[in-house]
Amino acid sequence: MHGWIILDKPLGLGSTQAVSAVKRALRTGGYPKLKVGHGGTLDPLASGVLPVAIGEATKLAGRLLDSDKVYEFTIGFGEETDTLDAEGKVIATSDVRPPMEQVEALLPRFTGEIEQVPPAYSALKVNGERAYDLARAGADVALGSRSVIVHSLSRHSRESGNPEGAEKGLGPCFRGDDEESSGIGEITFTAHVSKGTYIRSLARDIAHALGTVGHVTYLRRIKAGPFTLAHAISVDKLDELAKGHALEQVLLPLRAGLDDIPALSLTPDQAGLLRKGQQLVGIAAPDGQCFAMLDDVPVALAEVQSGIVRVVRGFNL
Repeated sequence: MHGWIILDKPLGLGSTQAVSAVKRALRTGGYPKLKVGHGGTLDPLASGVLPVAIGEATKLAGRLLDSDKVYEFTIGFGEETDTLDAEGKVIATSDVRPPMEQVEALLPRFTGEIEQVPPAYSALKVNGERAYDLARAGADVALGSRSVIVHSLSRHSRESGNPEGAEKGLGPCFRGDDEESSGIGEITFTAHVSKGTYIRSLARDIAHALGTVGHVTYLRRIKAGPFTLAHAISVDKLDELAKGHALEQVLLPLRAGLDDIPALSLTPDQAGLLRKGQQLVGIAAPDGQCFAMLDDVPVALAEVQSGIVRVVRGFNL
């Protein structure tokens, strides 16, 4: 049971609660007690892909935190909240509703390397305390600007249909053609972003650039690192499989979190050296990270430089 379970986290559930659900499932299924952790926080008001690492895979969770993410999100124009999502209180309003052609023309400004100020209600630390704790206590939270990368930003097309949750009032119902020029109340985007990008800040800044205000009314992560919704299961499915002692059916292998790096096949002697933390010399492999394997058994995440292989993270398997 060393690997990944990918949850389609529902609305209202925090990332820590989702990890607890996996721990509970392991207990229910009678599996050995192992470390469990997630590969990237997802707000309770957001749904979607949450990679959960089990056992030795927890050593790779940090790589998921550093990976790119893809989101679908809706901006509701006309109201800005203190949390920049639907949970907060309204702090600014505007009657301006941007026409679609203005929105389309603006998107290149928010693609590539951009500067953004994180939300006051975020997990970032200010003088050792979480920003959201300070904000909830009424403190004036001033966070600095940071550079992030938006690899792509596009309008969610009508052809692809409304995002999941729209029928429940959580996302947009696209307006008629007459509103293309007269202005729209909300619009959904798909964004491929680097680590550290706050979608709520992106939504705020887009609204401001359009001469209005807005907040996120719908947020769904559709990809985290190599994992997509195609890999994900619901919490109900997780519980069902646990009761049937069948979690192996949805457990992805440890290497699934490293599908972007090449494998390096080892001899038993080489594997023994790496397991002792020693380096290998004279290895014919390209420079960069590799996934060192003895047959089908993961040995280490390693780094190759000039024919020398050094362990980055070793696996006790």
